Amino acid sequence: MSNSVFQSVIVQLKDATDRMLGVIDAEGCVVSCTDISLLGERWPDASLKVSSSFDSTVIFGQKTFKAIMGGSNFLEYAVFCSGEDEIARGYCTMAYVALNDAKVFYEEKHDRGTFVKNIIMDNILPGDIYIRAKELHFTTDCPRAVFLVRQLGHGDVATVDVLSSMFQDRLQDFVLSINEMDVAVIKQISPTTTVEELESIAQSIENTLKNQLFIKTVIGIGTVSEHLRELADSYKEAQTAIDVGKVFDTEKSIINYENLGIGRLIYQLPTTLCEIFLSEVFKKNSIDSLDQETLFTINKFFENNLNVSETSRKLFVHRNTLVYRLEKIKKITGLDLRQFDHAIIFKVALMVRKYLSSRENY
Repeated sequence: MSNSVFQSVIVQLKDATDRMLGVIDAEGCVVSCTDISLLGERWPDASLKVSSSFDSTVIFGQKTFKAIMGGSNFLEYAVFCSGEDEIARGYCTMAYVALNDAKVFYEEKHDRGTFVKNIIMDNILPGDIYIRAKELHFTTDCPRAVFLVRQLGHGDVATVDVLSSMFQDRLQDFVLSINEMDVAVIKQISPTTTVEELESIAQSIENTLKNQLFIKTVIGIGTVSEHLRELADSYKEAQTAIDVGKVFDTEKSIINYENLGIGRLIYQLPTTLCEIFLSEVFKKNSIDSLDQETLFTINKFFENNLNVSETSRKLFVHRNTLVYRLEKIKKITGLDLRQFDHAIIFKVALMVRKYLSSRENY
């Protein structure tokens, strides 16, 4: 339990009374108080007195105490108010209600966050998910989106706090620190939430971290999970989205697993199979024999849907010049990019080569 939670409530209660209010732990240490000079003082006798009479308020040392019980019915904390009169008893009871509620909320939120993190990290058995969800009053069947935020260059410890301020529904949304660079955001969404809306949320995350912490990020989005047990798969998909995007969509900072296309399939292939494929496609010459200008021309040709006229216009070259270049490519590779089937083979081959290069540099 964070003592700062108690102190935050105590500070708010301070304006409601001129009495001193505070909290001691099970050992009698003052962990929160309207009089900050008392923080850290130890009152073991008061703790002993309260623990023996935890059902009602206790008068001790010109103060009124009321126990906050933990699990197994043992003393965990005690609220106190200066004075021994009925007014002190009333204020002490009022503070007890506020502080006990804050404690329950904090612990439930903490337990829920740990529970969700254990799910996405595969640290909990599927059968135990149902049991724990019931204990925490956790809705199992509702759509949730997983965003994996990876910080580039350096990690900032303030990232979790900034994201937590964005997702303030403490019982439904979770911001979880995975490691120094990665933060997972689990957000409950409506059944009608679109892919565009998910990407808009990711864009807001990126912009907020960039503007407030000057952090550059790449964000992976997994498929929407309809059940708690699917969160682990969605989290792995968000990881895959980042890894695949790093190879095939280097210019993108937000990558949705559902939009990975053929890149996802290539990423899962063994490198030996990829090498065999390249050797079969380029029987005459290696793909490495193509210079950068030729590769640029090919990419522009693909971007313009194999349209010769449109590509030549975009490249600011005569149509015949582009046709000459395409004929040259056909002579080198044996593939005529003006034919759809040949174009597909060449496009896949370029992606396979890019994948192999990334593996070599890994």
